[in-house]
Amino acid sequence: MSATANTTGGALEMTQGTDDEHADESAAAATPRTLTEDELYHVLQCQRRRDALRYLQGTDEPVRMRELAEQVAAWEHDTTLHALTSQERQRVYIPLYQSHLPKLDEVGVIDYNQSRGVVERTSLADQLDPYLDGSSEEAGETETDSGWNAYYLAAAGVSALLLGAAAVGLPGVAGATTGLLVLLTFALVTVGSVLDEGATVPRSRSTQD
Repeated sequence: MSATANTTGGALEMTQGTDDEHADESAAAATPRTLTEDELYHVLQCQRRRDALRYLQGTDEPVRMRELAEQVAAWEHDTTLHALTSQERQRVYIPLYQSHLPKLDEVGVIDYNQSRGVVERTSLADQLDPYLDGSSEEAGETETDSGWNAYYLAAAGVSALLLGAAAVGLPGVAGATTGLLVLLTFALVTVGSVLDEGATVPRSRSTQD
């Protein structure tokens, strides 16, 4: 009797342990994975991969890989699908087929069936959407440009005042000094603008291939 009870209790414990393991696995599968910084950079560093993901935005069904490649080629060559040449298509199709789409599939942002030539976006790709629309980047560039435009206007105003003072012969404002100050003002603003532009180039614009 005692042996039978022990056997039954052990079986129940094993069953409970198995159920707990399955519950843990189900919970882990239900928890969405977050892309790492390295994965984000790896995906976004190439323009063709970004264009492929942009094409898949808003799709909830598999798409033909050839159709995706043709649209990416049209964007890359700044033309229409009908105006694409066979060489332009192949130049984009082959790297996508052999390299870029398999890499996106490896990261998990798409499901790529290479043998069937079919691509489907996964929910993990939602994490990349903010980097694909370009709105934040364009807004940042516009804000920077507007800031430097204001500096140029201020420099022009100061220069006009100095030139006007020299023209009417105000004491202490010599023509040569005024010209030097005007040149120095615009030189400083120009150097600052160039350095700022170089510092804000995003690292994701590195390659196509």
